[in-house]
Amino acid sequence: MNLVLPLRRGIIFIVSAPSGAGKTTISRAAVREIGGLTPSVSLTTRRPRNGETEGIDYQFVSEEEFQRRKEAGELAEWARVFDACYGTPRQPLEDAIREGRDMLLDIDVQGARALTARYPKDAVTIFVLPPSFEELEERLRGRGTESEQAIAGRLQRAREEFRAYPEYDYLIINADLADSLEQLETIVKAERSRVARLREEIAPWKN
Repeated sequence: MNLVLPLRRGIIFIVSAPSGAGKTTISRAAVREIGGLTPSVSLTTRRPRNGETEGIDYQFVSEEEFQRRKEAGELAEWARVFDACYGTPRQPLEDAIREGRDMLLDIDVQGARALTARYPKDAVTIFVLPPSFEELEERLRGRGTESEQAIAGRLQRAREEFRAYPEYDYLIINADLADSLEQLETIVKAERSRVARLREEIAPWKN
């Protein structure tokens, strides 16, 4: 039996942003509203926050389990952020690329760099920023879930991550969720139509 491959390889859409810029809200909306996008569920050693669900928001694992998976080569990338480890399972990404399915990843700058190095032809990177640093600070304080010290740490990290946006393929200024989602959908549709992603010539035109 001949193996029938999809017309194109799957795309790994990577969304990064400073904490509080809204990347998680945009990513969740994109999975609901844009057809054919599957979320990648990261591993983390931190405790679940209010409203987070195991297997949907993250896979919550112990430090020991995280280290086991890392040493077994099961993670495409990993990083320690503040006091917790985060990582992206490798096999779901590679299955999606091979099968022509698109995945959406909500990860930090360090993780995005690792994945674009590992999958240079299949990764598309999008950086999200709030309209201003002042609004970012307001959003972080508005959460009401972290100490002043933790907020200060996130703001410092945000300033550092901001410098990375020129490394990305696309930039979205998240002033309005609906507008940001529309921009992301435009990016997804354009990338799906790129000739470079085709596996073979289009059948009706081969002769």
